[in-house]
Amino acid sequence: MILRPFALLLPALIPSWNFFDVIAPSPRIEIARFAAPDDARAWHEFRPRPQRVSPLEMVRRLVWNPRWNETLFLVSCAERLVDHPTPHSEDEIFRRIAADLIREPGEPWLAFRLVFVSRQGEAIEREVLFEAQPRRLAELVP
Repeated sequence: MILRPFALLLPALIPSWNFFDVIAPSPRIEIARFAAPDDARAWHEFRPRPQRVSPLEMVRRLVWNPRWNETLFLVSCAERLVDHPTPHSEDEIFRRIAADLIREPGEPWLAFRLVFVSRQGEAIEREVLFEAQPRRLAELVP
């Protein structure tokens, strides 16, 4: 009687390695802000990973890390956008980026692109797989 609920909970606690269909690099989201839609763009990574995380911070993140959960959602949207482009995935990425940037002073236009980074021998290659058309930052946040 008690074993049945435990058997149902076990797959959630110890996930199967077959959970992922394919193991491949995830796209990185790079953003650029600029004054006008036809301006040159200086791209930088959106929400770069920290170089170092303290042990205490790692433990805290095991329990509470909503920002990382949202970042994983953005990666999921980016993967969908590369595989099967839809306006919904693009809109979601724009909205989440804009919510982070709206309070920061800067240029009014925003664009993002999806970049795959891979190692080919000693060289690191960057391949841009998608670049969104620029949008006004103020129009992205309700």
